[in-house]
Amino acid sequence: MSDAGERPAPVSLLQAFWFWLKLGLISFGGPAGQIAIMHQELVEKRRWLSERRFLHALNYCMLLPGPEAQQLATYIGWLLHRTWGGVIAGVLFVLPSLLILIVLSWVYIAFGDVPLVAGIFYGIKPAVTAIVVQAAWRIGGRALKNRWLWAIAAAAFVAIFVLQLPFPLIVLGAALLGYLGGRLAPQHFAVGGGHGAADKSYGAALIDDDTPPPAHTRFRWPRLALILLVGAALWLLPMGLLTALFGWDGSLTQMGWFFTKAALLTFGGAYAVLPYVYQGAIGHYGWVTPTQMIDGLALGETTPGPLIMVVAFVAFVGAYGQPVFGADSAFASGALAACLVTWFTFLPSFLFILAGGPLVESTHGELKFTAPLTGITAAVVGVILNLALFFGYHVLWPEGFAGRFDWPSALIALGAALALFLFKRGVIETIAGCALVGLAVHLLL
Repeated sequence: MSDAGERPAPVSLLQAFWFWLKLGLISFGGPAGQIAIMHQELVEKRRWLSERRFLHALNYCMLLPGPEAQQLATYIGWLLHRTWGGVIAGVLFVLPSLLILIVLSWVYIAFGDVPLVAGIFYGIKPAVTAIVVQAAWRIGGRALKNRWLWAIAAAAFVAIFVLQLPFPLIVLGAALLGYLGGRLAPQHFAVGGGHGAADKSYGAALIDDDTPPPAHTRFRWPRLALILLVGAALWLLPMGLLTALFGWDGSLTQMGWFFTKAALLTFGGAYAVLPYVYQGAIGHYGWVTPTQMIDGLALGETTPGPLIMVVAFVAFVGAYGQPVFGADSAFASGALAACLVTWFTFLPSFLFILAGGPLVESTHGELKFTAPLTGITAAVVGVILNLALFFGYHVLWPEGFAGRFDWPSALIALGAALALFLFKRGVIETIAGCALVGLAVHLLL
C-alpha cells in the first residue's frame, strides 16, 4: 500500500480478477451494502479511483434500469481494463450468486417438506414481509420529497392494488407524469440521485480527478455501433435457438422474453421489478406459487450478489416443475433455465455500461435524475407497498381470508419489523433470527 500522497501502482488484470471474484463472494447487504464495500475497497483502501470519479460513475448507474451495484462494478472494471475488464467485473459480481442459488433452489424443491427446512422457511416468510415494508419506507424516505411525488406514489398503489393494471403501464404513466411535472413544476421534480458532492479525498488515486481519460474511454461512433451489433447478436442467437428448439410459446423461450422485459423495467432497484415478476411468474405463467416467490426472495436476501438474482430461483423452480428434457432431468432443466434467465436479465446492463460509458466519461459534470425518472421512483414506492400487502396476505392467511389467521407468523413479522426499524439490525441477521424462531414454532406446534 502506497502513502496517501503517492499514486498507487498500476493494477494488472489478474489483480483485478481476484478482487472482483472476492467481491462477488462477499457482496451481501443489497445494493447499499455492495456499493459501500466497493467504495471502501476501491476509493479508501486501494485508491484505484478518486471519490469524484467513483460518484460520477455511480450517478450514471443510478440513472439506468438494472442492478446499480453490478453496473458500477462493470463500469469501474471497464474504466481500469477496457471491455474485458468490465465483462470480468460484471460476470464475477453475479456468478457466485447464480451457482449458490441453483444449489439452494434444488435443496428447497427437493427437501422443502422436511420438517427442518419447512420450519426454517416458516420463520423466514414473515421476515421477508417486514423487509419489503422496510424497502418501501427506505425508498419512500429518499424519493417522496413533496406532495406531488406522494400523489404519484398513491396513484401507483391504487393502480396496481385496486385496478390491477400491468406494472409496465404504471411505469409509463409515472414517467409521463414526471415529464409533465418537470415542465410545469420543475422545482418539485428536480430530485437528484442523492449521493452528494464529491468533497472527500483519500490521497492520490490511480484514476484521479485530473487523470486524462484513458484512450479506450473516448467516444467513437464505430465502437458504439460494434457494441450494439454484438449485443443484438448475443440476444438474438440464444433467443433464436430457443425458439427453434421449443417454439415461441415454450417455457424457456417465454422466460427469456419475459426477463428481458423485466431487465428494462428495474428502475429503482430489484424491489421495483418484483411486482412485475410476480404478476407474470405467478399470475400469467404460473411458474411459481406466491409462497415460493416469498421463499425465493428470502434466499436472494441471504446470498451474495444482486437481489434481482431472485429471477434465477423463479426460473429454476418453474423449469424444475415443467422439465423440458423429461421428468428424469428436472435438475438439468432448472439449472439451464436459471442460467438462461440470468443471461437475459444482465445482458442489457453490460450493454448500457459498455455503450454509454464513453459518453459519460466525456464530461465529469454531476449527473441528476431526470424528471421522468423521479416520477418512476415515486411510483415504485406505491407498487412495493402493494407487494408487502401481497406477501403479508399469503403469510398471515395461508388458506385465504376465510381460513385461520396465522398468529405465530404475525408475531414473527412484528419481531422482524422491530429488529429492522427500531434496533436497526441487518437483513441477514434478522432473517437468521426469524428462521430459528420459525423452526422452534414449527417443531413445537
